Amino acid sequence: MTINRRPIIEINNVNKSFQRKHQKDLLVLEDINISLYEREIVALIGKSGCGKSTLLRTMAGLSSPTSGNILYNGESVFGPVDGLSMVFQEFALLPWLTVLQNVELGLEAKKIPRAERRKRALKAIDVIGLDGFESAYPKELSGGMQQRVGFARALVVEPEILLMDEPFSALDMLTADNLRNDLLDLWNDQKTNIKSIFFVTHNIEEAVLFADRIIVLSINPAQVRAELSVNVPHPRNDQDSKLRKLIDDIYTLMTMMPVGGKTVAGGKYRGINIGYKLPNVNVSEMTGFLETLLEAEKDKVDLPDLAEELHLDVDSLFPITEALEILRFVDVEKGDIQLTKSGKVFINADIQERKKLFSTHLMSYVPLVRHVRRVLDERPGNRAAEDRFLIEIEDYLTESAAEKVLSVAIDWGRYAELFAYDYNTGMLSLENPEG
Repeated sequence: MTINRRPIIEINNVNKSFQRKHQKDLLVLEDINISLYEREIVALIGKSGCGKSTLLRTMAGLSSPTSGNILYNGESVFGPVDGLSMVFQEFALLPWLTVLQNVELGLEAKKIPRAERRKRALKAIDVIGLDGFESAYPKELSGGMQQRVGFARALVVEPEILLMDEPFSALDMLTADNLRNDLLDLWNDQKTNIKSIFFVTHNIEEAVLFADRIIVLSINPAQVRAELSVNVPHPRNDQDSKLRKLIDDIYTLMTMMPVGGKTVAGGKYRGINIGYKLPNVNVSEMTGFLETLLEAEKDKVDLPDLAEELHLDVDSLFPITEALEILRFVDVEKGDIQLTKSGKVFINADIQERKKLFSTHLMSYVPLVRHVRRVLDERPGNRAAEDRFLIEIEDYLTESAAEKVLSVAIDWGRYAELFAYDYNTGMLSLENPEG
């Protein structure tokens, strides 16, 4: 899409870091440059934890960039500004207020007179399809209706830009589809003051069906990997050949190895260290996924087709494929996935043989697990507190992320019978690891 108009929002060379005590700042966003123009819907997509919501909150003025700047209609954004409104993933309704009162909140904060406040709130409620529920309380509403209240609350302040943070992800598939279509109808009929919509999603199909332009972020730190135009008029059909090609392209982009990925025989694999953010996937999920690949009875399986078959969005699919790729049980390339020789051996083995092979691959390809086992081997008594490893991981990650990564490593290591863990004491040991 070639656009020569002046952008409504400009994100210029934005970097965002989070400070950590006694450690180097954690860089989350790096050199982000994005422009948002009038009469376009833009989707922001990337793997879970890549910084999508951080970028959106920075655009909304709810968080400040570490460097770079954000302009709205040519003026720098230093905090929340009139003209930008946000819809969150969580409904965040006040349970003691009615629908009407919840919608009025933003206007009340702006000191809008009561009569005007009521008039605008009723109009927003009507526009979003909740007429007749003004006096209802949140507990009386379904999830979809609660999120409609969230939309009405965002629209009532008459914004030019509507920012949305995964607004449909908490809803069931049919409800989400209905709400998306209703919002698209409002947009096409120009029944609101909104000039542009910018939304975060973890659903590739949703981005392709809804947006005019899709921005794909990389991870650790987030950078703009690609901008893709969706040159297909609405209404769109997810079986359209152009859209299927675009979906495949996005899967390919999101499964590309990061710069510096190590190349070995059989494909590209991730070279990781003890501070790598291991995907939070349990062994049963990996095993079930491998069994599905084996049952496909073909060398390569298309990831979009597999995601559709298993009803998995990218936040569920990619952690599994990443874990299996780290362990060398699958190859992922150009949006396709296939079992490696080791993956086939693993999935065809009995329980004990699976454990042995998993153990071998953990020790070979997951430095954190290898490090834990080495420390336990070398220590008198073969015991160590988990805090001892958390301190090391926190050189790379935030405290909360480090805890999750160590938890994943412990779960994998226990399955492989490489070490034992006492939840009550937080001690790792080689005492009866088979138990």
